[in-house]
Amino acid sequence: MDAIDISEVARRTGLTPRALRFYEARGLVRPLRTGAGRRLYGPGELARLHAMVALKRAGFPLSAIGRMLAGRDLDLGRLVAAQLEELDARAAELAEARTLLLTVQSRIDRGEPIDVATFCSLIRTGEGHMEEQRWKNVTDRYFTPEQKADFAKQMAQLPLGFDQTDYSAKWKDLGGRIKAALPLDPRSDQARAFLAEWKTLLAPFTQVATPEMQAGVSKMYERMDEWQGEADPGFDKQVFDFIREVGRANGGACGA
Repeated sequence: MDAIDISEVARRTGLTPRALRFYEARGLVRPLRTGAGRRLYGPGELARLHAMVALKRAGFPLSAIGRMLAGRDLDLGRLVAAQLEELDARAAELAEARTLLLTVQSRIDRGEPIDVATFCSLIRTGEGHMEEQRWKNVTDRYFTPEQKADFAKQMAQLPLGFDQTDYSAKWKDLGGRIKAALPLDPRSDQARAFLAEWKTLLAPFTQVATPEMQAGVSKMYERMDEWQGEADPGFDKQVFDFIREVGRANGGACGA
């Protein structure tokens, strides 16, 4: 049988035997047992351990991981795909940041002054990485790695040249204008105009998102009070609730 004992698992994975026994006690991993009671991990047990560790690294609490792992087959391919998507994104970001920093370092070495545009690029690069991390911290709470992999696959279908920075700026502009107009009658012409703008901005997402993705994002925004201030979608919970009210008042629904 292709299986290794707990000490070998610890040596190869970097997890401690104590951690492995703790996860076992919580029902998160289920090693085999020999007649003498030794714990053994085969491919199936290691696949479950890998899934558990991947979900834990994604920020899910152990109680939620237990529910996710209970009563369903593990899709190792999708979990690995999710990790690859994350690593590819991080690699691209790091490569871009490294290129910029090497350019700046070269100019410093040559005694050249750093201009305003370059300083702005440095600041934007750092802030962009921080904002991406903030969004990752939020979305990790509401989506499994598999769901995030599906999300990334669908969002890759956005039109060539789609500018995320410009798109985010448009949300901030709309969110700011709605906030400034509140309180506002949800049946008013201005409210309906805001709703039309909102739906227009949502169009790139709704055109590629599956119904499951749209439902998941809507639920995340319904619970916006749990993460408001951690990441910035361009609008706050008050604005989001108002737009949903406008949609209901005018016989329609509005996603996030």
